[in-house]
Amino acid sequence: MDDHDTETADDGRMDAALGRVWTDDEPWEFLTRLTRIGNRMGGSDGERRAAELVADAFGDAGVRDVREESFEMQAWTRGSSELTVEADDRAFETVALPYSPAGDATGELVSVGHGTPDEIDDHDVAGKIAVASTTTPPGGRFVHRMEKFGYAVDAGAEAFVFVNHVPGQLPPTGSLKFGEEAAAPAVGVSKEAGAWLTDYADEGVEAHLTVDAETTPGESQNVVGRLGPDTDEEILLLAHYDAHDIAEGALDNGCGIAVVVTAARILSQVDLPVGVRVAGVGCEETGLTGAERLAEELDHDRLKAVVNVDGAGRYRDLVAMAHTSEATAAAAERVADETRHPIQTETEPHPFSDQWPFVRAGVPAVQLHSDSGERGRGWGHTHADTRDKVDDRNVREHAMLTALLVRELAETEEIPRLAADELAAAFRAADFETGMRAADLWPGAWE
Repeated sequence: MDDHDTETADDGRMDAALGRVWTDDEPWEFLTRLTRIGNRMGGSDGERRAAELVADAFGDAGVRDVREESFEMQAWTRGSSELTVEADDRAFETVALPYSPAGDATGELVSVGHGTPDEIDDHDVAGKIAVASTTTPPGGRFVHRMEKFGYAVDAGAEAFVFVNHVPGQLPPTGSLKFGEEAAAPAVGVSKEAGAWLTDYADEGVEAHLTVDAETTPGESQNVVGRLGPDTDEEILLLAHYDAHDIAEGALDNGCGIAVVVTAARILSQVDLPVGVRVAGVGCEETGLTGAERLAEELDHDRLKAVVNVDGAGRYRDLVAMAHTSEATAAAAERVADETRHPIQTETEPHPFSDQWPFVRAGVPAVQLHSDSGERGRGWGHTHADTRDKVDDRNVREHAMLTALLVRELAETEEIPRLAADELAAAFRAADFETGMRAADLWPGAWE
């Protein structure tokens, strides 16, 4: 059989594998089993059960040498929390933010708008309780809660209140630090509660915040396996399977790990020019801890590219975040052209998902997300992140596109490494430096 015949046969196998996924019930069944667990918080029993489920799904999909790799981490356990406005003795529903310490704080409420550094600088937050929205001003980059919290605390805030911009009485959650206890108590409140708090802040009213929580040594695990040949180079395909404890984590990131399982099923049925390492990582929501551990264990020189599926499968159209890599962006664009399926490519980097430990080390990466048409997380990180929000057609289609992208990257002759000085310049150009320093994320090597 000549090269043309081999290529034609492999294309036929890929087409057949893609066709089977089009009507496959397994992605929905896997997502159902995963979300039925409930709490998948990093270090919890639910996360451990989810890891076992992912390992079984990998094996069923044709992934070889599947194993669970345990690692130590700092487990955070949520207790009760309460925010009371003293003028009216009125309490608001709150959700403590992961790695908030236990404690009490009393101070005047001060609204800092979107919580950007400029807005915090415009207010005197010293000794006060800073109140900031989950969203950011139109036209600018998305400012992460860790940046808002860190900058406000550095400016002297006694506590931090994170106000959802999505209506529906949904207080948001989200980690304050990467894997360690934060310096001040913090909670999330609903948009409706935030409207009242803004009014109280305008009147200079004091509030009292109480948080009951605990950070203790714990254990999590990554699930890893292999597809394709054993080659000097390999592609890493990963997604996190953990979730916040206040919901089922269907969108974030049940959809993402379902995409990876389904893409692996497709890739197991075709010949690949390089090996693919497949991973489900733990503790993304509480500090990218699983990805950091994986990055420590893998030989970066062998990694041709990283495909991180965090956000794919949630909404209709796929977004490929290339994190300054022109080669991974070009591969995504080729897949979009060949399939006549829109894939929005973005080259701007960010440090808030599992590609970060690899990008920081110079490994080309792409994060697969999806476009909701709105700014922010939507139902994510709230009680409403439940299975009924999922359209599994998106999961199946994005799994097909993910498999095609992995194969495209595997077949790409050269994918240049990321240079540290160019990465630092790109983060500075995107106005990330101030916020990353506030969140203790700016690499010392970039000084």
